[in-house]
Amino acid sequence: MQDFFSLSRWMPGLVTLLDYRRDWLADDVRAGLSVAAVALPVAIAYAELAGVSAVVGLYSCILPMIAYAFFGTSRQLIVGPDAATCAVIAAVVTPLAAGDATRHWQLVMTMTAMTGLWCLAASYFRLGVLADFLSRPILLGLLNGVAITIMVGQLSRIFGFTFDESQLIERLAATPDYLALVHWPTLGVSALTLIIMLLCRHYRPLWPSSLLALVVAAGVLWYLGPERLNIAVVGSLSEGIPDFQLPEFPPGLMRDLVLPALNLAMVSFVSMMLTARSFAARNGYDIDADREFRALGVANLASAVSQGFAISGADSRTAVNDANGGKSQLVSIVAAGVIAGVTFFLTEPLQYIPTAALGIVLVMASWSLINLRGQWQLHKSDKPAFWLAWITFISVLFMGVIPGITLAVLLGLFQFLRNVMRPTDQLMGMNEEGVVHTLGRNEEVKAIAGVLIYRFNSPLTYFNASYFKRRVLALIGLEKAQPNCLIIDAVSCFTHQDISVMSVVGELHKELKRRGIHMVMAGRRTQVTHWLQQAGIRVGEEGVLVYPDLYEALRMTRCYHTPAVATEMADVVRGEA
Repeated sequence: MQDFFSLSRWMPGLVTLLDYRRDWLADDVRAGLSVAAVALPVAIAYAELAGVSAVVGLYSCILPMIAYAFFGTSRQLIVGPDAATCAVIAAVVTPLAAGDATRHWQLVMTMTAMTGLWCLAASYFRLGVLADFLSRPILLGLLNGVAITIMVGQLSRIFGFTFDESQLIERLAATPDYLALVHWPTLGVSALTLIIMLLCRHYRPLWPSSLLALVVAAGVLWYLGPERLNIAVVGSLSEGIPDFQLPEFPPGLMRDLVLPALNLAMVSFVSMMLTARSFAARNGYDIDADREFRALGVANLASAVSQGFAISGADSRTAVNDANGGKSQLVSIVAAGVIAGVTFFLTEPLQYIPTAALGIVLVMASWSLINLRGQWQLHKSDKPAFWLAWITFISVLFMGVIPGITLAVLLGLFQFLRNVMRPTDQLMGMNEEGVVHTLGRNEEVKAIAGVLIYRFNSPLTYFNASYFKRRVLALIGLEKAQPNCLIIDAVSCFTHQDISVMSVVGELHKELKRRGIHMVMAGRRTQVTHWLQQAGIRVGEEGVLVYPDLYEALRMTRCYHTPAVATEMADVVRGEA
């Protein structure tokens, strides 16, 4: 009970801050300022991607970053707007809002709150294992597809026209028709922004290239006047703390957001965990997946309360934090303070930022997500993973972001079920030293005459028990001479009690007994004996023999009383001695 109410259980980040070391302060402040310099332009750009006002992107940074600093377990992770989450939000909310800007914003806040609630529910039920649910190949294909979708969608802002089509393939097909509609002043601003970012990254890689490019582009438009050039800009932004507003739309729209919010929670969490784990391993500490789920949920609720949109782990800003030597969650608090200062007191200069420049920032951010080479190289190492990645990638391009994410989740589920329902298995043998190994991998490992040692590489459950039985009987049928004894490695497959499994084991025992083959279980002796007896399967001389491990089973099984096997086992025992 004391542990339940402990501060370390609920707010591990705050515990780290309470034990703060003074010598970390300089590094944390420097890292916080660097993170803020990168986060400011990206937040504004992602707000445009999500279809809301630029200031909403800033709202989505302040409270969520502070909330994660208190509730998170990663000392390097920076949370905030993310390309994939904003693309999902836009894909879901835009058709539901039907062009109403106020409803659009309210739907975004509601979806963000739902995402936070899903994350808290997952944390309560200890579903942090879902961090491993979407395999890396599936997530690779998903992020590649989302990145290309975002990049194509920003072409209209960069070139100064408006797409009439809503899907990527249709937009690409219609691109030649739009070339005559290019607005050259807008394209010039886009080119200026791109050149500044590329030069900055090449010659001054530690400088905040996005922020510098936006400052220059906004300064040029302020001097020349955006109205005279007819270039779209962010426009005037509200200052200060936003007025709290309750959603005003039919409850039916909320039902339309429930499943998309679940998809968004899944993708945000998996992406965040990949970033958090990689930087935690680099800095020599562990993170707790269930607490990270809670921290992501609290951060999203904080974003919804501050009228922002859904957030996730930001890999680029986390990398900036780590590169500048950030030591603790104070980095997030410092960055949030800087962004809050800009949001509440310096929004007037932001109105001159051209949307074309934001489009370039988004394209560059999306470009960093693309890893088509890594996706292609999977065909050399893992063909099934290769096809999973490309199916996910193509589905996002052709079907859209939300159907693509749904398919990615289903593919992850099917991949798991396939591995459990049809796992690998091995026959085992012994080498000259009397050590049990898998047959076929080493010529020194030989099968024991009259004995079949079988390992099923998955927990036995109701949907793979029949396959287990078929595999055992099939392998026995492939033997040139029928074995006298079947030894099953119970450690790898008998992990929990299942009535269906015990029923199949009983059927298998009867079939083996009819053929004159002894059935032996090796490992988990106490549990397996209890489960067999509860299922009404006889254990002992006239039933299933159960031993603590494979070696004890090989020594003690009575089927070795046949002359050939007895001689071989005597040699094995002498070798071990």
